[in-house]
Amino acid sequence: MKLTPLDIQQQQFKIRFRGFDVREVDAFLEQLADDFESSQNENVSLQEEIDRLKLENQGYRQREETFKRAMLNSQKVLEQMKDNAQKSAELIIADAEVKAEKILNRAHNRLAQLHEDIAELKRQRIQIEIQVRSILENHTKLLDLGQEETEARDQEDAKLKVLKQPK
Repeated sequence: MKLTPLDIQQQQFKIRFRGFDVREVDAFLEQLADDFESSQNENVSLQEEIDRLKLENQGYRQREETFKRAMLNSQKVLEQMKDNAQKSAELIIADAEVKAEKILNRAHNRLAQLHEDIAELKRQRIQIEIQVRSILENHTKLLDLGQEETEARDQEDAKLKVLKQPK
């Protein structure tokens, strides 16, 4: 059983012949009770301080755990962001490659079409040249025939003149 300052103050001793000085014992018990009360108050105060520090420490530990979780979550989010950025970059590159391939295919198709058009134009030029030569040859023949007819008429006219000349 724990003693309290009140127990010390109220403690009574049996008085015997030639015993201790009652006043001195009472004064000592009074002082002992006061010191004991101070010690108990200090003990209570220290226990309250310990409890407060334990709570504060617990709060710090909880904050530390919260910070640790926040850091881990931040790292996870950062990793996810990096992964997403990497995937996004890969998608952009793949899309750009597909578009470039389409552009290249269109350019190759256009080039092939231009080569076909050039070949067709060359063929048409050759046909036109042949047609123009043919027309020129026909017109040259017609001119030659026309000139021969003109010469023949001129010869006939010259014969007629000779015949018509007065004699």
